[in-house]
Amino acid sequence: MLSQPKVAIIMGSDSDYQVLEKCIKTLNEFGVETTVLVSSAHRSPEKTAQFAKEAEEKGYEVIIAAAGKAAHLPGVIAAYTALPVIGLPIQSSTLDGLDSLLSIVQMPAGVPVATVAINGSENAALLAIQILGVKYPEFRKKMHLYKEKMKDLVEEKNLRLQEKLNGI
Repeated sequence: MLSQPKVAIIMGSDSDYQVLEKCIKTLNEFGVETTVLVSSAHRSPEKTAQFAKEAEEKGYEVIIAAAGKAAHLPGVIAAYTALPVIGLPIQSSTLDGLDSLLSIVQMPAGVPVATVAINGSENAALLAIQILGVKYPEFRKKMHLYKEKMKDLVEEKNLRLQEKLNGI
């Protein structure tokens, strides 16, 4: 029997937690064990490197790394591990998150980081679940159900809109 999958969520600052709440909630709803911690690529580089080096032996299968501004955290983690790393750019006050997005998405060859939208916390969780679905069929099944629910919600919204438009 396969062990319970684990995803690590690491953020550069505790101020990123508000964005990550939806990510954590989504992973929990799908039944994914998560560990959440703060570590900075710049202010605690040794701790960050140590975490990344030990992540695989600690049983993590995917790492979600959230960072704002210079946003080097996902890349630093990816440099130290062979695990998939999902970068989550955090919207900053300076350049509205574009700086974070570009810092994460422009990784050099050999150090890939999957990147989601600025503050795209829910998509980071869903991408992690899809990655886990390669090994764990139950997560593939849950993703199929999730997508069916999304489709049904769109149809419900369309019906409500059509009813409203017919009443005009």
